[in-house]
Amino acid sequence: MTASEKSLQLVRLAAEAASEKLADDIIAYDVSEQLVITDAFLLCSASNDRQVRAIVDEIEERLRTDAHAKPVRREGEREGRWVLLDFLDIVVHVQHEEDRTFYSLERLWKDCPSISLPESVTQGQSQRSRETSGE
Repeated sequence: MTASEKSLQLVRLAAEAASEKLADDIIAYDVSEQLVITDAFLLCSASNDRQVRAIVDEIEERLRTDAHAKPVRREGEREGRWVLLDFLDIVVHVQHEEDRTFYSLERLWKDCPSISLPESVTQGQSQRSRETSGE
């Protein structure tokens, strides 16, 4: 079993929304073979609590307007360090970069297939990476 087309569409929309709010290290995994509760995880991070909240708000707005999807569960918003958005088909984790490093969710899901993200997302990340490294 692999992630449904609907799940892949939601992942792409959420990744684009996160990228527009300058999220870092945006990656997605097809977890449908490992979990029965969802098809995909989208992970991204931000350098501060305010940016975490902005990314979360943008993802929710984009999925609501473009896919008529609303989260059934939202956790961690008050602290702004690690916000989980559960859309049933996908689960989005937006983490403060310190928490992302500490919890290392990528390590837990590394055996799951990655989901390719839109070029606009991958190009945006590589462009920001070059800018911060001074290239």
